[in-house]
Amino acid sequence: MSHKKKKKQSEKEELKEKEEVLDEEVEKNTSKVDKKFYNKELTRLSVELVKFQEWVKHEGLKVVVIFEGRDAAGKGGTIKAITQFLNPRVCRVVALGTPTEKEKTQWYFQRYTPHLPAAGEMVFFDRSWYNRAGVEKVMGFCTEEEYKEFLRSCPEFERMLMRSGIILIKYWFSVSDEEQEKRFVERINNPTKRWKISPMDLQSRSRWVEYSKAKDDMFAFTDIKQAPWYVVNSDNKKKARLNCVSHLLSLIPYGEVKREKIELPAKQNDIGYIRPPMTDQSFVPEIY
Repeated sequence: MSHKKKKKQSEKEELKEKEEVLDEEVEKNTSKVDKKFYNKELTRLSVELVKFQEWVKHEGLKVVVIFEGRDAAGKGGTIKAITQFLNPRVCRVVALGTPTEKEKTQWYFQRYTPHLPAAGEMVFFDRSWYNRAGVEKVMGFCTEEEYKEFLRSCPEFERMLMRSGIILIKYWFSVSDEEQEKRFVERINNPTKRWKISPMDLQSRSRWVEYSKAKDDMFAFTDIKQAPWYVVNSDNKKKARLNCVSHLLSLIPYGEVKREKIELPAKQNDIGYIRPPMTDQSFVPEIY
């Protein structure tokens, strides 16, 4: 066999190997997660999250977790999975709406700073100050100068937060074009999810490439050593939630806070108490 033929055959074999690896990755990322396994594993991780929460409170830590990504990427579902068993006095979710006319005149980060945690608190931002690098940039809601200033000042702002003792964690939820379209269609057709889709979501869909470029530029400026972006493959919602929760727990060493043994006190004696007639009260109809 000539040298050229051997080289050509070798290239074909190498290409085939790469295709097989890609097929395996696609299968790995899109295959369904067994519902029983998912519920069992999420329950196990939820127990750890409660321990983690108690540790944050006990040690007086200040934790900020940012969730960013395209519309329908799974940010909200993951936040719900994390917070469902946590104490809302310790763990807060911040999802700010459109800035007011007054807020538009303020220092850009000013509307976010009041929501930062005190000692013993965790704050989860469902979208954050990175709106300026995404939707505001693409949709023209800020000037080019404001956008460039954000890219310059954001890393310094985040370093300042960390120097003040805040633990900053940033997640980017990555969803494919095909999967986003599937989820949008589901939201349109499902009455319980229709509220999740807005005219802005539809416009973002039509500007997929512009958002991709904006995200790349955002990463180039703000994926800093002190506060890196962690990308979550979110085409499979269940996998994304488990992977994100597991990763979050791995980033901050925590232990179990010792608690005093709880003993339920005896019920108070009801001598002398007479309950008012039940006919005087209004009850919810028991139709079920």
